[in-house]
Amino acid sequence: MSKANLEKKPVDVARMFDGVGKNYDLTNTVLSFGQDRVWRRRTRERLHLRPGERVLDLAAGTAVSTEELATSGAWVVACDFSQGMLAAGAHRDVPKVVGDGMHLPFGDNTFDAVTISYGLRNIHDFRAGLKELLRVTKPGGRLVIAEFSTPVVPVFSLVYKEYLMRALPMVARVVSSNPEAYEYLAESIRAWPNQEDLARAIRECGWVDVGWQNMTFGITALHSGTKPAE
Repeated sequence: MSKANLEKKPVDVARMFDGVGKNYDLTNTVLSFGQDRVWRRRTRERLHLRPGERVLDLAAGTAVSTEELATSGAWVVACDFSQGMLAAGAHRDVPKVVGDGMHLPFGDNTFDAVTISYGLRNIHDFRAGLKELLRVTKPGGRLVIAEFSTPVVPVFSLVYKEYLMRALPMVARVVSSNPEAYEYLAESIRAWPNQEDLARAIRECGWVDVGWQNMTFGITALHSGTKPAE
């Protein structure tokens, strides 16, 4: 598999994720040392969801994140462009829709809140994805993005980068149904903008009140924003 960059072919990425769906949840738990559960809970809390609200969980994969969000009492739909990933989460009792993040199959001003966890990197044009999320959000609605980011502790950052490029692919070969995909994912994480650069891109796409909160020393970050009120 070629080195990752931010100019990904959507069909190739969809096929890649179709191939990892079988053991995706287990692999993520192992590779994150169980932190994935904490990150999902923190994402739900950051959204401040209320019962009855309509929520979009984009790049939902196996819908494990959707299931967590739904514990708030909100109505949450899982959307992903990989049918294989959604099929792997068929046992989760949440609505699921196949859709492209750059051309969402929802009307304008549909959702009270939108979120995407560890999938913005995999949208061919992530800025187009941010604008689509803005389109389908109601005025005053909320955005939360959970994404891998840049560790803020210098020594830890070096250790983390070594883990990404060496240990992550090795562990993935043991537990993943498609270990080559994790070499791609490791490269895409290294190529991704840092916290400040991503916040700037979110603002440029029309969101306001943009900020971020680091998790696990900046391995991941929660970026949030609001759609301007009309």
